[in-house]
Amino acid sequence: MKILSVNDKEFKKYGRVINNVDLTELIEALSKTEVTDGVVYEPSVASLEATGAYDALSTVVYGEMPIQIGFCNGHNNLLNAVEYHRDSELNIAATDAILVVGMQQDIEEDLTYDTGKMEAFLLPAGVGVEIYGTTLHYAPCSVDGKGFQVAIVLPKGTNYPLKAKHAEVSAVAAKNEDALLAAVNKWLIGHAEGGHERGVHIGLKGKNLNVNE
Repeated sequence: MKILSVNDKEFKKYGRVINNVDLTELIEALSKTEVTDGVVYEPSVASLEATGAYDALSTVVYGEMPIQIGFCNGHNNLLNAVEYHRDSELNIAATDAILVVGMQQDIEEDLTYDTGKMEAFLLPAGVGVEIYGTTLHYAPCSVDGKGFQVAIVLPKGTNYPLKAKHAEVSAVAAKNEDALLAAVNKWLIGHAEGGHERGVHIGLKGKNLNVNE
């Protein structure tokens, strides 16, 4: 799989590099978090939110919206699914990581998506990017099989359990996007090889992308 850089012009339709906030303290705190064999996501981590980056990102990047800072750490080389939010997500790396991204606009009317339209980008250690709200993404991938540590910044409450009843996956046949809602502010489309639990719409067409191939 061809891997570009977040500094390349091809990335501009998916997001931007954050250059107006000092991320040093946050990255140092992130480097002390655990890396597991699989992938672990924590939406809100006290040690990360205690850094000076918390107020700076809330104020400067999110325009004074309340935010949460967590992490996605581990080892991974597969796409498995795509998700999107109604806002930007920040990915800030303590290690090199690979982001596989696509465009929400390319989701078909039947709520399927062709993985062949996705692109991969290297997010170098020490760099943070804003992933736009219309950018499809999922867990970061490893570089050369090494573990990754990526801080995930989102509006407060994102990715927590839903409180209301939403459309069943069967409603996808009626092109009802509500059936994709898997958590608060998280719309998800899974791949048949992604190992998902029941209740996830399996709508990714094509290969379950592997950054090592």
